[in-house]
Amino acid sequence: MEDSSSDSPPARAFNGMSVFPLTEMVIDGTSEVWPTFGRPISVSAVLKMDRHGSFVEFSRIPPPGAEVEKVELFTRCYLHLSQVMKAGPKLQMWTVNDSEDTDGPSKMLAFGLQFGLQKENDEFHSAIQEHRNNATKLETVDSGTMSISTENKFERKIESSSAKMYFHYYGQLLHQQNMMQDYVRTGTYYAAVIENHADFEGKIVVDVGAGSGILSLFAAQAGAKHVYAVEASAMAEYARKLIAGNHPLSQRITVIHGKVEEVELPEKADILISEPMGTLLVNERMLESYIIARDRFLVPNGKMFPSRGRIHMAPFSDEYLYGEIANKALFWQQQSYYGVDLTPLRDTAFQGYFSQPVVDAFDPRLLIAQPIMHNIDFLTAKEEDLYEIDIPLEFKSSVAARVHGLACWFDVLFDGSTVQRWLTTAPGSPTTHWYQIRCVLSQPLYVLAGQPITGRLHLIAHSSQSYTIHLTMSASSIIPGSNRVGTLQTSTAKLDLKEPYYRMTQSPAFAWSQQEQQQQVEELPAPQGVVMMQQPFSADNEDVNQDLQSQQFVVSNGLQLPQHNPQQLQQYQQQNFWSS
Repeated sequence: MEDSSSDSPPARAFNGMSVFPLTEMVIDGTSEVWPTFGRPISVSAVLKMDRHGSFVEFSRIPPPGAEVEKVELFTRCYLHLSQVMKAGPKLQMWTVNDSEDTDGPSKMLAFGLQFGLQKENDEFHSAIQEHRNNATKLETVDSGTMSISTENKFERKIESSSAKMYFHYYGQLLHQQNMMQDYVRTGTYYAAVIENHADFEGKIVVDVGAGSGILSLFAAQAGAKHVYAVEASAMAEYARKLIAGNHPLSQRITVIHGKVEEVELPEKADILISEPMGTLLVNERMLESYIIARDRFLVPNGKMFPSRGRIHMAPFSDEYLYGEIANKALFWQQQSYYGVDLTPLRDTAFQGYFSQPVVDAFDPRLLIAQPIMHNIDFLTAKEEDLYEIDIPLEFKSSVAARVHGLACWFDVLFDGSTVQRWLTTAPGSPTTHWYQIRCVLSQPLYVLAGQPITGRLHLIAHSSQSYTIHLTMSASSIIPGSNRVGTLQTSTAKLDLKEPYYRMTQSPAFAWSQQEQQQQVEELPAPQGVVMMQQPFSADNEDVNQDLQSQQFVVSNGLQLPQHNPQQLQQYQQQNFWSS
């Protein structure tokens, strides 16, 4: 049933079916009627792909004994515009919406496919579904523009169950909305692209992990010659719909449903744009796909937006957080829980709670030393460099305190030829959906002002698209009754970045009281109807801080709303976002 060519992946070809038209409707135009056939027409079907996406090409099968010079094309149906339903053991119903016909009225085409055998119906239907998910080997089209292969690095290093959950998550509009409503994130990307329009004008752009397609649209707004939006999740279909609704930008954007590790593009890119950052910059391991896209698609000396990332680290002291985590294990100290002694699991539970990195927004005054940073240059880094990241730690405590762990955040650079822009997730800056992350030690350290703190942050990638964190922090112990230090005290932690504790009772963000923050978020362009704070709140303004401690404010559709009812506010934001 399959036909193959010599060098390209085999085409999926199917025979033994007949097509009969049901109706053709033209919306807001003159009705067009299919020719009336005396009987269903025998056709063959071939699954293909071009720059517009995956499609099925139906061709007439001539009667036995007929002499024909070439195969007569019957119709071509793009899968992202088609709905396919099994209507019986040997019958399929197809509905095709020609919504991308921008030069004329929109057509709705419906027809049936009759198979000789139920097995043929099942095989063709399964092939359609596999083709939608880019899980089969597709034919290289005559122009040689693109192909898809199932063998790639992503599938070799990532568990299929993790990938399935990952792509399911990002295939939902509500999660895309959560990221788009992060106006620090989206506004910085928009400013970086538009202010550096000279980098995009007349250029070929590849959007790596395009999601909703918003960055592709930004690139088109900046004058890109053509944008290839590569998206592996089901969000690719929504991206096509969103982009098609933004004419004429849609004429310069092609959505490709597939992984960057496997798709082929018709031309090289002058610039890559992507949002590959996770918590601690590297979570979800999409940075590796960004680097693979660089190696596969970017021309020599091409640009990347962003082009560099930095992980910032500093020790912190937070008695409240430490007590909150430790107290969770009190449940397991019960010796008679319905007659059951729970204490055998107490120590295991205690360590389990401390194995979760804490994701929240914290007051930067909790930091007790100047931060250090680790650089990752996306233009030169190798994919293998991200498999294991080893960062030595060396700080000098600014105060006498108990050290409860290591706080981390990141920033990325858009190194445009006109304007350089940083997107930061630093504490004290406007909060993003990444927040910050803290690794909490189960055994705190005691330090004096000016005392060195050393250690190691060791990240090891694992197949669940995240990292195991090994943290070691050391300081000389304090001799009671004196200011002298004695033997070395060391505390270690092993944490799973995949399983964080999302602590959403965070305090309001405050500005740094000194010049410890190297990059301040500049005033960002906001979508119409959104109020952006002009200045971060000052830690010196006690009246403001007391008010903020009593109620947290959020920005939504031009209104400053106290977050008394988070569920009601979230529902309000979600209902109004897509109509803004």
